[in-house]
Amino acid sequence: MYELTKGANVGLAALSDSVDSVIVSLGWTSPTGEGDADVSVLLLDENGKVRSDADFYFYNHPVAADGSVQLLGKTPTGNGNKDRISFDLTAVPDEIARIVVAASRYDGAHFGDLDDLLLTLADGSGEELLRFAIGDTGSVSAFIFGELYRRGGDWKLRAVGQGYDTGLAGLATDFGVDVDDDAAAEQEALDSAADVAPEEPAAHRTAPTPAPAPAVDRPAPPVLEAVPAPRKPGGSTAAAPPPPARPRTAKKKVTLPKVARKSLADNESWREARLFPVSALKSDRDRETRATSVLLSVMTQIPEFGRRLTAGFGAPAGRMETFTEVSLPHGDSPRRPDGVIRVERAGKLWTALVETKTNGNALKPDQVQAYMDIAARRGYEAVITLSNDVALEGSPLVDVRIDRRRKHKVALRHLSWAEVAHQAHMLIRHEGVGNAAHAWLLQELLHYLQHENSGCHGFQNMGASWVPVRKGIDDETLCQGDPRALEVVESWERLIRQVCLRLGGELGQKVLPVQRSKRGADPEARRNHLADQLCLEGRLQAELRIEDTPGVLAVTADLRTGKLRTSIEFEAPEEGYPLTRAKRLIRRLAEAPADLHIETLVEGETGGPRGTLERLRPEPADLLPRNGAPITGFRLSLFKGMGSSRGNAETGFIRSVDDAVHRFYATVVAHMDRPAPRRASSAQRAAAG
Repeated sequence: MYELTKGANVGLAALSDSVDSVIVSLGWTSPTGEGDADVSVLLLDENGKVRSDADFYFYNHPVAADGSVQLLGKTPTGNGNKDRISFDLTAVPDEIARIVVAASRYDGAHFGDLDDLLLTLADGSGEELLRFAIGDTGSVSAFIFGELYRRGGDWKLRAVGQGYDTGLAGLATDFGVDVDDDAAAEQEALDSAADVAPEEPAAHRTAPTPAPAPAVDRPAPPVLEAVPAPRKPGGSTAAAPPPPARPRTAKKKVTLPKVARKSLADNESWREARLFPVSALKSDRDRETRATSVLLSVMTQIPEFGRRLTAGFGAPAGRMETFTEVSLPHGDSPRRPDGVIRVERAGKLWTALVETKTNGNALKPDQVQAYMDIAARRGYEAVITLSNDVALEGSPLVDVRIDRRRKHKVALRHLSWAEVAHQAHMLIRHEGVGNAAHAWLLQELLHYLQHENSGCHGFQNMGASWVPVRKGIDDETLCQGDPRALEVVESWERLIRQVCLRLGGELGQKVLPVQRSKRGADPEARRNHLADQLCLEGRLQAELRIEDTPGVLAVTADLRTGKLRTSIEFEAPEEGYPLTRAKRLIRRLAEAPADLHIETLVEGETGGPRGTLERLRPEPADLLPRNGAPITGFRLSLFKGMGSSRGNAETGFIRSVDDAVHRFYATVVAHMDRPAPRRASSAQRAAAG
């Protein structure tokens, strides 16, 4: 892999023959496990300025209409995140000379608080070609990692490493973007718009509850700046053209209104007619064929949904067609992949073969190997496997042989049914789709996937090692190095990733698993360490980082006691007396379960006062340390019985973990305010000059 240093550059064509489409990833880690940033892209002309505000891509404007840019979102990597951007360089307009790739932080945070800043670039097959590791960034809130630029008809990448202390708005303004970050002006513009119900002002990085509104066909447009209409002679007002749209760097969530409809059925036994019926499915083969056809057809009809599922695999944005049960020659007998996805862009074709499994059926290595060979021979770009299993970094679901001598490289990608449902949830419930017909079509897809007979329910089995490991922990015969413990750890990681997808889809927020390991750490070594911990302590542990929450949600499954613990720690507010803080906390937990455990975190001590919410409601002062020690924060915990069986039944382990996380978030975390950034003490301010 090519290593860049600050200020250096390299031509992409010198690194690979397949650089028409590339994926740039920006990564970082956080010492606290809670720091994060957001990527942004600016397309610049020869003068170093955007042609218009539409050339600015960020969280409120993530996709280019021509498919040249698409922000793909975050994936967890160690104790941090990797934010990915897909570029179709063949679709970039000719007048664009440079593409700036940057990231920004919010709420007073700086890049100096993050570690291991890294830019990587991968080709269309997903193979990483270069990396740029960034050292000290200083106290800046926006940072340019690198830039793509044209030189002699080819594209090159330059490692920039330049910071801005004025945040995303300042960075964008320097490149010619007319930023509108006046929330009050936004509210006035929205309130004056005809037939649109007003919403609360959307402050940066907050998630206000949207007011009920009439159904709309597409997400709300960018905020318009109020401009007085010109007046004709004599005092009449002349018709004025609509003011130009101006991007807002403050995050604003656009949701499709949820309009309750009264059913016309006589009683609950009447079943609503469905576009994708499931009652006739009798065999796994029927389920695989139907699921593939349903999904691929919806991807074709709803472009933004199809792009979400394929952009991360290197597919360009273009005209998509999908096919099922295609016969392809292979040796003595033809092969029939479950599906084919083909995208046409500027006369070029991108093709992927699809292999689908439903229920608990595992992918077959020989089948996948055959499709990889066919794809390589026919010049296809990818093979996509689709099943209820969840792929893990460094732990492939199937082992295939890749002929490195072939010039044409084929990417092997995996998609879980849980990821498909997550992306549908995000579009239909939170981000919006193109029109009402698309919304209805996605609803029908979700109904199909969630039906008990579809076989598309996501990860649903902890594996054959689950029962022996539980028994070995119970009778203390499970030894370190036992491969069955490693299998359980991998299943646990898959389960947690699925819980994140489901919760994130419901909330419309990023929910990512936290991995407490250094960047570059071997995933296999990390899982072996966790397996040894399981053998010694009998516990499975995980952490979830949920956007706009005051801390990390921790999940612990104690296989010795059969108990699940969900908890969250957060800092105590600085303002107010200790008793005032305790009373405020109890008031915020008015709707929380009475058996919620509350523990005070005390400076310099391992444990502080604690009790259940039921006992503390009449006596909040019991949370105060008797020695008057400073309170640093609080820990809230809920306990419940753990399911024992390995499957997804009502009494199974998987269902119990999913229910515990959802209950804890809904009854506890959702009512917690995100604390404001801590102010420096007078001594710290004096030291800073």
